[in-house]
Amino acid sequence: MDIKLAVLIDGDNIPSAHVKEMMEEIAKYGNPTIKRIYGDWTKPHLNKWKALLLENAITPIQQYAYTLGKNATDSAMIIDAMDILYSEKVDGFCLVSSDSDFTRLATRLREAGMQVYGIGEKKTPNPFIVACDKFIYIEILRNQAEESDSGSLEKATIKPSKYDKITQKDIKFIASTIDDLSDDDGWAFLGDVGSLMQKKQPNFDSRNYGFQKLTPLINSITKFEIERREDNKGRTKLVYVKIKEKKSRGRKK
Repeated sequence: MDIKLAVLIDGDNIPSAHVKEMMEEIAKYGNPTIKRIYGDWTKPHLNKWKALLLENAITPIQQYAYTLGKNATDSAMIIDAMDILYSEKVDGFCLVSSDSDFTRLATRLREAGMQVYGIGEKKTPNPFIVACDKFIYIEILRNQAEESDSGSLEKATIKPSKYDKITQKDIKFIASTIDDLSDDDGWAFLGDVGSLMQKKQPNFDSRNYGFQKLTPLINSITKFEIERREDNKGRTKLVYVKIKEKKSRGRKK
């Protein structure tokens, strides 16, 4: 059963170009039963959103800027989020913004037992990212859309120039997570590894590095070894991963 999600979009802070891909991404995590976007719709910079709202069944919420320099949109979005929380009509929230002002809101919603997903640009400050259960970059959705248009999305890897390079810091992060979950022989179930990495680092996503799934990402790193095992019924292949042991140099006798 899909969890019910409230999708709240900061119209002043998010580009409209890939709203279709954004809604498709949100659908992976639950059923968006409430979809609202906030902004001052008298302002010309929001014109691009207007045609997309009907197509995606998103309700626009008008919020005038009462004071110059103050973001009234943030306040309206936060008030609505708390009203929705207390209505008990949803199981989680998707906050679409690159603004760190929503950090406390995300924290409060999680304290109430809500699942919180964040979507924003890579410029999003880290405090808001880590306040969410999972954070997805809009740039990744844009890259996926471009690859889909070019017909190459089916490949495990895509143009590396658009994506982050895997650094030694990333490899250490993955290795430490495998180590946290490994059995006596050093093997860890990859599904558990992915879940724990998500908890440790909400913006960790194999797509950030140009891989559609975690398995090909891990497989591309020579430090790790992958093994596929059948489940008890012999129907499903379960993927396990371990850190390769360093080959010790044998002593001459």
